[in-house]
Amino acid sequence: MITRETIDEIKNRIDIYDVVSDFVSLKKSGANFKGLSPFNNEKTPSFFVVPAKGIFKDFSSGKGGDAFTFVMEHEKMSYVETIRYLAKKYGVEIKEDRNSPEENETQSERESLYVLMNFAKDYYKNNLMHSDEGRSIGLSYFRERGFNDRTIEKFELGYALEGWENFSDEAIAKGFNKIFLEKTGLVVKKEDGSSYDRFRGRVIFPVHGLSGKVVAFGARMLGKEKNQPKYINSPETDIYHKSDVLYGLYQAKNSIRQHDVCYLVEGYTDVISMHQADVENVVASSGTALTENQIKLIRRFTENITVLFDGDNAGIKAALRGIDMILRGGLNVRVLLFPDGEDPDSFSRKVGTTEFQKYLKEHTQDFVSFKAGLYAK
Repeated sequence: MITRETIDEIKNRIDIYDVVSDFVSLKKSGANFKGLSPFNNEKTPSFFVVPAKGIFKDFSSGKGGDAFTFVMEHEKMSYVETIRYLAKKYGVEIKEDRNSPEENETQSERESLYVLMNFAKDYYKNNLMHSDEGRSIGLSYFRERGFNDRTIEKFELGYALEGWENFSDEAIAKGFNKIFLEKTGLVVKKEDGSSYDRFRGRVIFPVHGLSGKVVAFGARMLGKEKNQPKYINSPETDIYHKSDVLYGLYQAKNSIRQHDVCYLVEGYTDVISMHQADVENVVASSGTALTENQIKLIRRFTENITVLFDGDNAGIKAALRGIDMILRGGLNVRVLLFPDGEDPDSFSRKVGTTEFQKYLKEHTQDFVSFKAGLYAK
């Protein structure tokens, strides 16, 4: 059990504006701050943060309370999970009384899933940097893409070793429950009761939630095996709903606020390559077609989206679909199409940082001009 001393220390250091602004774009309103509700879809801000009292109030949903309440409501965390999250954010050392076996057994299942996903992330990172296979295959691939050590660490990239049970053997040896391995989708259970690791011989892209916790993984094949998809992703789980998550938003949210625009791209490497080109206000739709919930998520941080797509027919069709959805979501939308055969990843590496940023500024157009030009052709 976490000690009262630890909880009091967190409360002494906590700043509710600081906590809430990790998830909601807030603007000054007198002595307080206001923003769009993170709990309801609304066009007029009715969500308020009152720093003097250390509370928030959301008039659209009726929710309110302190920073602990906000994190619990927004992230669906238990009280204990919330304490641990805020302790990490404010650098407070957690002190615990010894738990009884019964108390250990009743710990939140969601917390157990998060702990396991964090273990998996560290396992894949270690493979990438410290195993012979990971360095010769996975790290070489990232180096070929131009990813430096800072970028690899920023996105916590990793590598899954070849072999059917390397990860599951390691996890079980560290005391993780096999049931949770299956519930996170890290292990696939077969009809005969046996199981195998979902990710094998692939580079790993962790997917982070808004609070920074790993909720899923994407994995790219490096070889040319037949009948194998280039990318495989975590399945839907209790902690991961792909239509509610945007890849890179955790790393991009402060830059999106700062520049008041969000670049929307298609893939993991597009996001990472743009960071390498010093364009950090960028997200991807995480292995799925753009959804209404993802648009609502962006709207918490800006009302301006620029859609970046390949200049081929498939890219243009995707751009048109994205434009219509974003407009229905009440946001301002601009468009940029790259030359045919190029995407943000390949083009940024081809022309370099300065020219890439210049291209973004000079070739972005409003959606009316984009559609008019397209239909004129």
